[in-house]
Amino acid sequence: MAKRDYYDVLGISKTASADEIKKAYRRLAMKFHPDRNSDDSEAETKFKEAKEAYEVLRDSDQRSAYDQFGHDAVRGAGGMGGQGGFGAEGFGDIFGDVFGDIFSGGRRGGPQVFRGADLGYELRLDLENAVSGDTVQIDVPSQVTCETCDGSGAKKGTQPVQCTTCNGAGQVRMQQGFFSIQQSCPACKGAGTMISDPCATCHGRGRVRKTRTLSVKVPAGVDDGDRIRLSGEGEAGRNGGPPGDLYVEVRVNPHKLFNRDGADLSCEVPVSFATATLGGEVELPTLDGNVSLKVPAGTQSGKVFRLRGKGVTIVRDPRKGDLFAQVAVETPVNLTGEQKDLLSKFDSEVQSGGDRHSPRADNWIDTVKRFFDRIGH
Repeated sequence: MAKRDYYDVLGISKTASADEIKKAYRRLAMKFHPDRNSDDSEAETKFKEAKEAYEVLRDSDQRSAYDQFGHDAVRGAGGMGGQGGFGAEGFGDIFGDVFGDIFSGGRRGGPQVFRGADLGYELRLDLENAVSGDTVQIDVPSQVTCETCDGSGAKKGTQPVQCTTCNGAGQVRMQQGFFSIQQSCPACKGAGTMISDPCATCHGRGRVRKTRTLSVKVPAGVDDGDRIRLSGEGEAGRNGGPPGDLYVEVRVNPHKLFNRDGADLSCEVPVSFATATLGGEVELPTLDGNVSLKVPAGTQSGKVFRLRGKGVTIVRDPRKGDLFAQVAVETPVNLTGEQKDLLSKFDSEVQSGGDRHSPRADNWIDTVKRFFDRIGH
């Protein structure tokens, strides 16, 4: 029987990359391996055929010769002899080869490295500092590389020795029946080395706990809940791995005068009874200094005035928001007898004027009367 084209056997094109060739072979080997098809002679034949094709096409020289002259150029290749034509590769080895990269994070051999943990820090700011921006110093406790041993964990003047369990690979393969799983070496925790004489400073861990003082540049306009990322300022990695990051979360302290909503500010403005009645001006504070607010005659409590451009900016937007000032008419307290008499006389005269002076009160009384008439009281 004439041999099939090796590319057809593996189900790939003649321009397939080395990685595509390997993946195609793995797929077929998993499907037709005799360990999974003990009573299927056809599967055994297909496995041998796939293995032969793979052995030729994975070698660049043999592949080039095959592409030019066909099967005659590589006659006898493929390792079809020995162990029934299967070579030394068992199903567990193929399975481990397929899934080993997944369980080992893509690393094939060599000690494992681990990225340092990310850290979080809560930075409390006053509203003024959050709006204008600031540079602050913070103290951050974290795991840093031991300076005594430069992170090796070994006593100064000595070196770690190769782990005898994994032979320096940092990983071991666990075989259970058909399944082969690659995992971190339990003896050296993936380092690939063992420490016989540990560093007195870090006790063999390669890292020590230390409080570092860092400078944080707070951009203008940050708001409560915003996060600032400081790359590489987290905990030191293990086995030479990169450090993590530090995330500084901004918390803006409550302000005595203002509430903030993005770029807008709001506040309450106490106005005297006389000023609200007759009109006038009141001094209104802003983050840029005091301004004069004109209060029209007859202003009611709860009236909101909008001062454009008197708010704040937010990060990445230079436009200023607005300030919303809500009037709170102040009721006079601790009146003298004379003041009470005057106020009483004033109130009588106002009430005699009806809705001319108190339109809201009269409208409210009429509404109440209609309500009770409707329900039959």
